[in-house]
Order: sequence, then structure tokens, then C-alpha cells
Amino acid sequence: MDDSWNSSPEPADTPPRGPGVARRFVHLVRELLETVLPAILIALLLNVFVGQATRVQGQSMEPNLHTDQRLVVEKVSYRFHGPRRGDIVVIRVPSQGDELLIKRVIGLPGETVEIRDGHVYIDGQLLDEPYTIGSTRSGRIERVIVPPLHVFVMGDNRDHSNDSRTFGPVPIDNIVGRAWLSYWPLNDAGIVQ
Repeated sequence: MDDSWNSSPEPADTPPRGPGVARRFVHLVRELLETVLPAILIALLLNVFVGQATRVQGQSMEPNLHTDQRLVVEKVSYRFHGPRRGDIVVIRVPSQGDELLIKRVIGLPGETVEIRDGHVYIDGQLLDEPYTIGSTRSGRIERVIVPPLHVFVMGDNRDHSNDSRTFGPVPIDNIVGRAWLSYWPLNDAGIVQ
């Protein structure tokens, strides 16, 4: 029997087999783990502690924010100071489901919020609100005292907003962050006011 077919050399254009291929594969996997894994970890940490992207849904913040507008929400500043009146915040309200809401801070801890004759009053003083359209026609709110570590939030489009008038003051711990920058659509790009 002729065994010559087993001893023939491999053609010159055939890539080498064996330990070299396995070594290159291990090297490629190691390089991917060294670059991709830290990049994913950094992105996750930034998203959890520094900022995240979000999308406006609904008309409650018109005329200032619109449906499908994309925003960057920063999460750092409230580690150094509390929310300020006029801040636009992204909040989590468990009684309203899993969807995040975007609202404006109106009342701060310890303040009394009241709506009468279509206007908002804080501690008996008329609140200047150049960001709203018209008056707040959705009824009268008797005095609400904002509890410690809570804020009273409202949408800028008062007649089409589900806000603290419905679900009450929001714990500061339920604030995801402050809307900081609009990046889409491009004609709305800029600092959120």
C-alpha cells in the first residue's frame, strides 16, 4: 500500500496551522477585553453618576421643550447643592409608572405653594414665570406646604401637565438629575433654560 499521500508537503500559500493561530486568537481576545471592557465600564459609570441622555415625551414642557427633543441630564450638581427654583429636572414618580417625567422646580422645602386666579404664589408672593404661556387655568390649589427634602414641580404647559398638583411634592431622592443640554434636533441645541 502506498502511503505517499500522507507525507506530501503543504502548498506554500496555505496559512500555518497550530499554536500560532491559537496564540493570535488569544492575543486578539485579550486586546478586545483590555480596550472594550474598560470603555463599557467607563460609559456605565458616567451614565450612573455623571449624566445620561433622555428624550422629552409629551407636551407638558412646551413652549420650552418639545416631544422627541433629546437632552443631556447632569447628575453631579445636586451632590453639592439642592435643587433651585426654576431648574428643569428629570424625576422618577413611582405612582406614575416607570416613565421618567420632566418638570420645573417651583416650590422648595418648607415653602408654601398656592395657585389662585391663574397664578402661582410662593409664601404669599406672586411667582414671576416668564417660561409659561398664559395663566395656570387648571383650578385653584389651596396652600401646600412642601415637606423637608421635597420639591413641588410643575410643567411649563400648565393645562397639559401631570405634576405635583396631581401626585404631590416629590422627594429630592427621586430627582434623576437636572436637564442641562439639548442636543437634538439641532435647531433646538443649546443650554436648557
